Amino acid sequence: MRRTYRLTECFSTQRSAGLGDYDPLREYLSRQTLSELVLSFEAIEEILGFALPRASQRASWWEKERNPENARPQRDAIRDGGYEATRLADGKGVRFRRLSAGRYRPGR
Repeated sequence: MRRTYRLTECFSTQRSAGLGDYDPLREYLSRQTLSELVLSFEAIEEILGFALPRASQRASWWEKERNPENARPQRDAIRDGGYEATRLADGKGVRFRRLSAGRYRPGR
């Protein structure tokens, strides 16, 4: 069950999202050894320590950017952790697949 947040909490989370807030997710992923793993939104929020923005319910929020102007800090953290992400079709979580060695550049 998802928790309910006050409007002010949601705004403060969204404002700070670009300032390294996704580092805990990057660190978590970089320690994983599986080629694929699935995390619920609740598990991701627990790793991050804050509620994901409403936009995270959209598949496009997780997918790799096709245009550099659409770069997002969560995508960078996922890629830097060695994975790519896809929202599950049922909308209940995210599948992370390890990037191949040629596509993964740590410390980018």
